[in-house]
Amino acid sequence: MTIREIKTFPEEVLRNKAQPVDVFDEDLVSLVDDMVETMRVAPGVGLAAPQIGVSKRVIVVEFGHEEDENIPKRLYVMINPEILNASEETVNGIEGCLSVPGLIGEVTRSQVVTVRGQDLNGKPVKVRAQGWLARIFQHEIDHLNGMLYTDRSENFWQPDDDDDDEESF
Repeated sequence: MTIREIKTFPEEVLRNKAQPVDVFDEDLVSLVDDMVETMRVAPGVGLAAPQIGVSKRVIVVEFGHEEDENIPKRLYVMINPEILNASEETVNGIEGCLSVPGLIGEVTRSQVVTVRGQDLNGKPVKVRAQGWLARIFQHEIDHLNGMLYTDRSENFWQPDDDDDDEESF
């Protein structure tokens, strides 16, 4: 596993629509391993391949239980993810991004999403996520479409000491 450099705005790769994955091989496994290691070291709760300069539709998300920190985190690896359903119910939340360091912003996202994609072997997977997990999936899938959270926020600012518990995606 290799810790990769996280690309930051205004790097062009962050604004391009990522290409679908059609080959499920050892190179893909290595990419995902590097993404997980990079995300953990950063530290973050999600990472999209374009954030490390690879224009492929691959995301990793690692998140625990919102209300019980004693429940272990779960790692999600999704290849070619797409949002199938998004609730009409939305919620505002504060987001940060590893590719936009030094800023946080308020973003409105769907409270519940169903995401479909593939695992590392190309087999179909589906995840129904709500709350912060839904927010993370939406944030990472935005990266695959060349969108940053700052595109969705009219209100962003530099964090202060009171904001240090916010997660970066």
